[in-house]
Amino acid sequence: MIRLLINGSAGRMGRALIACAAEDPELEISAAVDVGDDFSASLVGCDAVVDFSHAPATASVAEACASASKVLVIGTTGHSDADRARIVRAAESVPVVFAPNYSVGVNTLFWLTRRAAEILGPDFDLEVVEMHHRLKKDAPSGTARRLAEILAEARGLAYGTDVRHGRAGMPGERTQTEIGMHAIRGGDVVGDHAVIFAATGERVELAHKASSRDTFAKGALRAAKWAATRPPGLYDMQDVLGLH
Repeated sequence: MIRLLINGSAGRMGRALIACAAEDPELEISAAVDVGDDFSASLVGCDAVVDFSHAPATASVAEACASASKVLVIGTTGHSDADRARIVRAAESVPVVFAPNYSVGVNTLFWLTRRAAEILGPDFDLEVVEMHHRLKKDAPSGTARRLAEILAEARGLAYGTDVRHGRAGMPGERTQTEIGMHAIRGGDVVGDHAVIFAATGERVELAHKASSRDTFAKGALRAAKWAATRPPGLYDMQDVLGLH
């Protein structure tokens, strides 16, 4: 039995995590924590923390887990480079699963995107399109960013310099090295992602659409159980699924 602390328990993902964990005989919710609760006190009685709170809080959560020797699964996105560095340091002491998306389907999309980029080569233009509900705060989504990072890695490009976020006015002709990124917001969309490979005369599209947050919750819980048996280190969902 693995005792879990759910951080961000009052949010949409927090509620999904609690409901899915209740159906898993290998898991027990030791604490459900949200804004205003005593995180440090609740940390004592758990084996692992699943954090779906807010990006600005994640680095502090990671450092607290490292100090208390607790497994950590991070589901927040939109972190600064400085916060990412603090998370990496925490992973030197405890197992940390840090993934932009915990869906098995999305992680298969990551794998397929890399293979398609390698097979299709530089003659195909690259575009990423994502859509989420109107309440999502960060853009692009962590999943879309990871898709663009995978494309950049496969092409020998850099996310910071080769990704173009939208187009307006007279941006000029598309360059051969740019990766287009487009974020759409509206309604209650859980999460749609598409990768477009466009060449003269043909186009390949890879897409994933999520209709329930349970798919992310079940993946995060699977990651917590997997990480509980691993040594300290920084892992992602590709490690959990054996896709690397």
